[in-house]
Amino acid sequence: MIRSTAKHSFAKPIILLLAFVALLAISLTRDFHSASSSAYVSLATTWAPDKYRINVSNQNQDVGGGSNKDRYPERALSMTYADLPAPELKWEQMASAPVVRLDGYSLQIKDLLFVFAGYENLDHVHSHVDVYNFTSNTWTESFAIPKDMANSHLGVATDGRYIYIVSGQYGPQCRGPTAKTFVLDTHTRKWESLPPLPAPRYAPATQLWKGRLHVMGGGKENRHTPGLDHWSLAVANGKALEKHWRKEVPIPRGGPHRACIAVGDQLYVIGGQEGDFMAKPGSPIFKCSRRFEVVFGDVYMLDESMKWKQLPSMPKPVSHIECSWVIVNNSIVIVGGTTEKHPVTKRMILVGEVFQFNLNTLTWSAIGKMPYRAKTTQAGFWDGWLYFTSGQRDRGPDNPQPRKVVGDTWRTKLRLL
Repeated sequence: MIRSTAKHSFAKPIILLLAFVALLAISLTRDFHSASSSAYVSLATTWAPDKYRINVSNQNQDVGGGSNKDRYPERALSMTYADLPAPELKWEQMASAPVVRLDGYSLQIKDLLFVFAGYENLDHVHSHVDVYNFTSNTWTESFAIPKDMANSHLGVATDGRYIYIVSGQYGPQCRGPTAKTFVLDTHTRKWESLPPLPAPRYAPATQLWKGRLHVMGGGKENRHTPGLDHWSLAVANGKALEKHWRKEVPIPRGGPHRACIAVGDQLYVIGGQEGDFMAKPGSPIFKCSRRFEVVFGDVYMLDESMKWKQLPSMPKPVSHIECSWVIVNNSIVIVGGTTEKHPVTKRMILVGEVFQFNLNTLTWSAIGKMPYRAKTTQAGFWDGWLYFTSGQRDRGPDNPQPRKVVGDTWRTKLRLL
């Protein structure tokens, strides 16, 4: 009898414990399904509701100060495809470019947009320049680039007459980079060579600032490893004033495919990524092989004292925007790009917003939607019109993955206060 009572007393708490565990499991399962259904709302909605906005910290701080949490604020996933709310813009389609172009590069001089090289597809790259005239809204001419100049992943800058072309990838697929540097006289259409970069880079941030050609970051020789190097070369009237590049303060975060803009006494570097496709080992054609990439929305400013300062991040991470920007009323306007990969499929996701960074208030906003999402767009601004051409567009309103390389040209009236 004593043995039976002890056994019964021991079994009772075990039964109660098992019942509590079962109830807890049912509750957690219900919460998980509820969270899943609310996070992945209808994919038919292209632009996310306000509650899915990405939260961005507006606090300015010097690079190197504060914790990682302060430097890289947490972001809330905005629906499955990470589109942000933005106003509708009325776009008008203009004459298409003579060729389709991915990873092309461009610079605007007055009413002319010079668009360089780029991929037609992974197995074919262009070796020429196409010119678009904003006044006549026509593609007016094409001319060749030097035979030993890179075909993609360039660094580009202009002083209003001369266009400087730095480093980049030579050839199709994921071939190696070149350190060669060139300058184009846009009045005569003649090319000259400049001192080569100290080391070849893929898609480095490049800009003319205070009489020097600055080249920063980019991808290193294997195409994947981010570079932090920063070099500069004194130039004037299309000529190098020095025989060698000078080392400058390294950029705080390396990597390719970012916008680099000089405004007054400040130099801004916006967005980009760490990592990129690499050549498949042993491939005779340097076939591109996917690697892990991190897209970011960091904004850095270099001031007269040659010190980097981190400014408010973009509304979401954006890469592939080297020539996707214009300056309007002391604001930087950026058109398209790529963002973080899909959280489930891990596929590349294109950007369909037009972003404004107000340099007076140092604030970001999404000011419009593009006709479709696209990366490596070539942007220009003339007579109140915002233009973009070429790049790689999405698969449709409900699928932001990249598909078709295009040569489309679009414009919309843009009025910023």
